[in-house]
Amino acid sequence: MTGTGSLLTGLECRACCTTVDADRAIGTCPTCGHTLFATYNLERGRAERILESFHRRPATVWRYRELLPVRDESNIVTLGEGGTPILRLAEVPETPGVDLWLKDDGQIPTGSFKARGMAVAVSRARELGLRSLYVPSAGNAGLALAAYGARAGLAVRVYLPASTAPELQRICRAYGAEVLAVPGTIREAGEQARTRERTSGGFDMSTLREPYRVEGKKTMGLEIFDQFARSEMPEAIVYPTGGGTGLVGMHKAFLELIGLGALETEPRLIAVQPEGCAPVIRALRDGESTVRPWENPRTIAPGLLVPAPFSSERILEAIRATRGDGVTVPDEALPDAMEKLARRHGLSVSPEGAAVYAALPRLLADGKIRAGERVLLYNTGTGAMWDADALRHTVRT
Repeated sequence: MTGTGSLLTGLECRACCTTVDADRAIGTCPTCGHTLFATYNLERGRAERILESFHRRPATVWRYRELLPVRDESNIVTLGEGGTPILRLAEVPETPGVDLWLKDDGQIPTGSFKARGMAVAVSRARELGLRSLYVPSAGNAGLALAAYGARAGLAVRVYLPASTAPELQRICRAYGAEVLAVPGTIREAGEQARTRERTSGGFDMSTLREPYRVEGKKTMGLEIFDQFARSEMPEAIVYPTGGGTGLVGMHKAFLELIGLGALETEPRLIAVQPEGCAPVIRALRDGESTVRPWENPRTIAPGLLVPAPFSSERILEAIRATRGDGVTVPDEALPDAMEKLARRHGLSVSPEGAAVYAALPRLLADGKIRAGERVLLYNTGTGAMWDADALRHTVRT
């Protein structure tokens, strides 16, 4: 056994304060059913100056191994994920004076940021002796689980909305996953998956329903800190929000960096959702502590078609704790934003990633970002599988 130096100490539920042994394979809190979060010995990490070790390692998710849950290097399942670039954008006419940057997770293995979470979660699943995994997905999470499950030698089942692009379903099957198409949205896919899997012995890898995908997503925040000098951290991060794990993960990363004495304040986290499915933005607007399921959800961005994200309390907590906010964008704006990012900046982005660019004029007009501020946009996936004209046609029909 070659140890990773992980500082993992246990799992905790922020809703009811239950603590759980981290070496037990478990999904949600056994007491109240909410999300469990990994805890680390940050005092020891500070004494051992682990931040200095990060920079001596390759720029992947695993350079942060002391702050990740895998204890034995032999259990790490990797395709080289992480280390995606942060690119400065030319001035955007719609937001004069704003210093805009973009982190491009479209360049990550499997084409989306979902690879971060699945790399860590599948690695930990293998370490805990799990052999069969499943996930309800809008597409990208299923593709990532299929790829990492194949690399780990684990059985994978992916539950997708029946409307998921046939090409994406084909790619999941190409990795050896069993694919089950379910009428409706990811909500219905999740309901059917959990009903069917009660007797299968499969382990649920859904967003925030197991403790370790958020640990992989946490590396988004750790990389942002790495890639910006401490004095140059962005004032705000604009993030396309569906299941919301990325917001929760970045907030967790920044809190751990504060605990290590490396950071004083967090960037504001700003959520962007489509007008046709915006449960998080509605909860922020109405001052609610949890979301209400969105009625008749619709959007051309499948990763944002999440009418009732699980553990929404933690999503709202991450936004509010950072003095963040949120806005909605119409579907009609997404194809134009994809084209502007491609033609102005040479960037291929998904409809989800385009949403944050489309939101910029409203964010500026509403005072949620300001001239002179450094603002980081987060692109969560590649645009290679998308055609802007086809999306426009879908919006019109």
